[in-house]
Amino acid sequence: MMTDPIADMLTRIRNGVMARKETVEVPGSRLKTQIAAILKQEGFIKDYEVKQEGVRSTLVIHLKYTPDGDPVIHHIQRISKPGQRIYASVEQLRPIRRGLGTAIVSTSQGLLTDRECRRRRIGGEVICVVW
Repeated sequence: MMTDPIADMLTRIRNGVMARKETVEVPGSRLKTQIAAILKQEGFIKDYEVKQEGVRSTLVIHLKYTPDGDPVIHHIQRISKPGQRIYASVEQLRPIRRGLGTAIVSTSQGLLTDRECRRRRIGGEVICVVW
């Protein structure tokens, strides 16, 4: 049994980027799919798809690289962990890397970016940061 499937997903993405892989496969869940959707919306990954295999699903993430071959994701880190949850109010949500990065926040209105949280004036649990 895996204690932190989100951290596993982020680690697989980090390892895939370091190994210059085109895609990485992660066991699927709704939360991971929502995280992948935000990463795509923010331009950190090329695309993602959910493959259904009977009862289980697999999330296939297509990584994105610049025309020079450099990865778009330079840093991806889990913030709130099962052993230590990290919550932030709207005042505590500051721009990541002066707006070049993004934080993914779990709010009462679903998963949002830090930018969207500041716009809607809500806080929540900081899942991860990416730049």
